[in-house]
Amino acid sequence: MEEKNAPNPNSVYPIAGYDKEIYIKPTIKNKNIIVGDFTYIADSEFESHVTHHYDWNDDKLIIGKFCQIAAGVEFVMNGANHQMNCVSTFPFYTLEGWRMDPPSIENLPIKGDTIIGNDVWIGQNSVILPGVCIGDGAIIGANSVVGSNVEPYTVVAGNPAKKIRKRFDDELIQLMLDFKWWDKEIEEINDLIPILTCSDLESVKNSLKLKLGLE
Repeated sequence: MEEKNAPNPNSVYPIAGYDKEIYIKPTIKNKNIIVGDFTYIADSEFESHVTHHYDWNDDKLIIGKFCQIAAGVEFVMNGANHQMNCVSTFPFYTLEGWRMDPPSIENLPIKGDTIIGNDVWIGQNSVILPGVCIGDGAIIGANSVVGSNVEPYTVVAGNPAKKIRKRFDDELIQLMLDFKWWDKEIEEINDLIPILTCSDLESVKNSLKLKLGLE
């Protein structure tokens, strides 16, 4: 096999000569967007995909390592929500000329931080709504609207996104969650690629048990 340069999480462009896919982490300027190593998006920039993200809400978008984010994905943050405990939802306080002070945070439908786990694949044109937590290894089908939490290693799709199936049986899911391959050093991950890309799931189970000292 041809020797290649070691993967670099601080490189913006992981594919030489191609600028429509970037590692997100080294491009982030917003302190309330936190992205792990080697997570990429199929675009030349990322922050425009995070909408309604206003400083006064102080909500965070947290994305783990090795996530794969397709083109057209949008992360809608809490600033998109309107006050719903009044007779009008019109946001007078955000628009010039109206005599209304901003409501307290307690009176706004703030749903908390949006958290995406590790090794999550988000399909093209999907929308992730405020406060959603998506577990490690989940897959979000294209054109989905995700408004509720997604369990680890689960496939969801649709509008609203619904569970399609678990990717693996409970034993393998737990082994993957215990092993946390995404936290290993680059050289070890390189050595793990034959396991991570193996379709013989029983063999993968056995390998993970050995790695975890369970056999």
